Amino acid sequence: MSQNPQVATEPQLSTETEAEALPLSRFFDLIAPKLIQTEGVFHQALESDVPFIQNTGEYIFTGGGKRVRPALLLLASQLLGHDSDEEVTYAAVIELIHTATLIHDDIIDHATLRRGQSSPNHLWGNSRTVLLGDWLYTTAMRMALEHDNIAVIRTLVAATLRMTEGELLSHERLGSIDLTVDEYFDIIERKTAHLFSAAAMLPSLIPEVKPDAGQALSQYGRALGVCYQLTDDLLDFTAQEGELGKPVLSDLKEGKLTLPLILLLSRLDPARLDHIRFVLEDRGFDRVAPEQILELVTSEGTVDEVSEMASRVAREAQTELEFFPSSAAREALQFAPDFVLQRRT
Repeated sequence: MSQNPQVATEPQLSTETEAEALPLSRFFDLIAPKLIQTEGVFHQALESDVPFIQNTGEYIFTGGGKRVRPALLLLASQLLGHDSDEEVTYAAVIELIHTATLIHDDIIDHATLRRGQSSPNHLWGNSRTVLLGDWLYTTAMRMALEHDNIAVIRTLVAATLRMTEGELLSHERLGSIDLTVDEYFDIIERKTAHLFSAAAMLPSLIPEVKPDAGQALSQYGRALGVCYQLTDDLLDFTAQEGELGKPVLSDLKEGKLTLPLILLLSRLDPARLDHIRFVLEDRGFDRVAPEQILELVTSEGTVDEVSEMASRVAREAQTELEFFPSSAAREALQFAPDFVLQRRT
């Protein structure tokens, strides 16, 4: 996949009106029984005789989540003909790893909201919450070891290392007004796309191992992950706070430049560039109103540009599925990019 989708030329996916008409059941229903099993395993994994872990585990579980990554793994598993408890375990493991990274992210970002409710670090403080994230990740790896598949462990460790590197790179450039497009894509490949890639290709490591299928699924997952992050960054400008579960423009307020703003940097005169600089410096909207930032991305059309990029990357993901024969699982995976593009939370 091209690292910078800005130069891609593939046709876009369905229009917004058409996408809204597509039932989300096309993505989830096929693996609904397995997803219910995964929820049970995930819930059991959060149980502990340590009261703090037990209480926060219940809080995290009831907080919900889209479960996109477990669903992706289960659909890829069905695509390859697997039907056992092993893929259910890995689906729960992927969600545990993702949850651990969200907890650590909220600590780093000093976030107070997650999925519309108070974040664990806001409720219980950073010291205990960072240990909770460590516990969740270690629990995930212990669960993954139950099936004695070293290739799976290597894949999960590699994905976690890339995510950690992405967080470090992002933190090093926090508040920078000169973040480049290439740096941005390097960060989101590491922070987001690698875990999507791992989720999609892990079933190819379940015997009988299918390396060619694994390569196609890995590229599919990576493209889907980039699409997911681009869409997530767009929602910071286009969604309502009630949909996001956190304030609009929170990324910029936290010192993060996302692609709609990065594309603006070379187009703005010094006075308008200062609008962005002031928010980054103040970590808030003390000197600049949020509406002024939204007016910049609207007037320069960068939100539309990033939306087009997300659609092109989604098409790249769908192209990877041409490796596989037609099936219900392949159709569901082909719909996944549409699901990502139309989401509002």
